[in-house]
Amino acid sequence: MPDEMLAPVAVGALVVALLSLLLVFVLALRLRGQTRRTGIQADPTGARLDRFAAQREQIDTLTAQQRDLADRLRQVDTEVLRAVTRVGVVRFNPFDDTGGNQSFALALLDGRSDGIVLSSLHSRQQTRVYVKAIQAGAAESALSAEEAEALRQAIGG
Repeated sequence: MPDEMLAPVAVGALVVALLSLLLVFVLALRLRGQTRRTGIQADPTGARLDRFAAQREQIDTLTAQQRDLADRLRQVDTEVLRAVTRVGVVRFNPFDDTGGNQSFALALLDGRSDGIVLSSLHSRQQTRVYVKAIQAGAAESALSAEEAEALRQAIGG
């Protein structure tokens, strides 16, 4: 299952578990009210107690699953902050002697807006690659206009 599907699946399972717990609680209250109105006592064979014990086990299982899903969701939230989730790219031509926009500035940021701006300057004789660190959406060194635009795209997108 893709990582981007884990959070929605975990949230969905958590909602289902919570709704199930609410339904069991409402049904237990209705059963208590019905028992009081009709005057029916627990049957002497203990079948009702067995059913209640089984329901209690189901509630315990759902509660444990809900806790597990909550823990997994916290872990996924933490991991998503560190993953590259925002990208900006600008292609350009810095030199008159080359054709096409072969040079580029690529911004790769995580959920905290930390990451890098990778730049490649392509000419007929050579290609140079530069990397600049980004902390909280700000560069540690001066950015070219193209690098700044790639960073703006990543932060905005």
